[in-house]
Amino acid sequence: MAESTIVLIDNDLSRRQHLKNIMDFIDDAAIEVADVDTWQDKIAATDALLAAFVGNCGSDESLRTTLTALRAKHANVPVILLCSPDADEPAPEIAQLIFHSLKFPTKYRAMNDLMQQIEIFHDGQRRSRGNRSAELFRSLVGNSRKIRDVRAQIEQVAKSDANVLILGESGTGKEVVARNLHYYSSRRNKPFVPINCGAIPADLLESELFGHEKGAFTGALSTRRGRFEMAEGGTLFLDEIGDMTMHMQVKLLRVLQERTFERVGSNKTITTDVRIIAATHRNLEKAIEDGEFREDLYYRLNVFPIEMPPLRDRVEDIPLLVNELIKRLEHEKRSSVRLTQATTVALCEYHWPGNVRELANLVERLIIMYPFSVVDVHDLPEKFRANLGELPPKDIHEPIAIPDYDVSAATRLPRDGIDLKRHLSELESSLIQQALDDAGGIVAHAANRLKLRRTTLVEKLRKYGLHRLDDTP
Repeated sequence: MAESTIVLIDNDLSRRQHLKNIMDFIDDAAIEVADVDTWQDKIAATDALLAAFVGNCGSDESLRTTLTALRAKHANVPVILLCSPDADEPAPEIAQLIFHSLKFPTKYRAMNDLMQQIEIFHDGQRRSRGNRSAELFRSLVGNSRKIRDVRAQIEQVAKSDANVLILGESGTGKEVVARNLHYYSSRRNKPFVPINCGAIPADLLESELFGHEKGAFTGALSTRRGRFEMAEGGTLFLDEIGDMTMHMQVKLLRVLQERTFERVGSNKTITTDVRIIAATHRNLEKAIEDGEFREDLYYRLNVFPIEMPPLRDRVEDIPLLVNELIKRLEHEKRSSVRLTQATTVALCEYHWPGNVRELANLVERLIIMYPFSVVDVHDLPEKFRANLGELPPKDIHEPIAIPDYDVSAATRLPRDGIDLKRHLSELESSLIQQALDDAGGIVAHAANRLKLRRTTLVEKLRKYGLHRLDDTP
């Protein structure tokens, strides 16, 4: 059984047969149908599935058992829960085991969109397997030695439960590092909970971290869980830890030592299992000397330090970062922009006190001001031109050419008329074949070229009898 196999698990025979008919029409995957007692036999010969659809299993307990067994054998397979039209949202213990819930009966469009999401999910999984570093560090763009060192350190420590202290100026991407550490840890399926210790008033931080009981203080109208409870089993990211008061540092140190805490207003001890990642822009060793940070807490947090370099220390990465930021905005279909060589040089000469965050803000500003245009150095705000001296005359630049089709010039109606349906079919078939040839026969890539969903392109390939290669690994 190949990775292009889908299993339908449902005690309702008519529903699973109806669903099979829909899926046979929109996709070329093999479909296996089974009830809750026989599904494991149906997929015993495969180590990989495209997706699993789970419907009526007889009882809630049987449903949980089935989903758990699926996850145990096929951890990275999207599981879709089939629900009745009036069903409530799945319970939390069910929601964490599924990829999506689908109200049934469903329509062709909804199913087609869902299959597209499943394909995108698998495409991301394949890219992750084939080029793990590129996928892992897509937010840490650059080829400079310092950023390569950061990526290497993240790979070394991600799988451990060691506390990590991320150091660096504001805007260098400390939270990006924290999220990558969590995503590639064994805790990735549990919560990642961030909290900015410097943004919360000191008298409220204890409640934010540990929670409180109803009536614990004025305004505590109900019991509330804290960030430690929210992050149970996952990662708690303590941003700007250097701004935490000495009083709270003592309480945090106790939690790190004993792995227990109490909510404000309660004497009930709660055990916690979270990984701590902390970050700060402050020099904590200097803060220790000044009596503003506890030395014992520092050494508890500083098990594995990672220092994010300021952007001015890795200017060779700026062109790559600019391209990455532009691609992201293009992906959001917001607009685009291109920079002249002189503009890029000017950006490399700037000192970047706001680091990557300041660069991202500039790129977004340029895209808003000069959509689909080439930005010359004269178009930059004045502070980015301060170190350049006298500038040459401003280049005359035109907006980026956007492809368009002049239909009237492309074809002329013959004097004796035309079979329009046949003509359009031949034109469509020709363009599809060209896209397939350019994509090396890979349907997903050809679909991107044609701005089509893959499932739509598969239908057209069948319609025209065109040759295609199998694009699943």
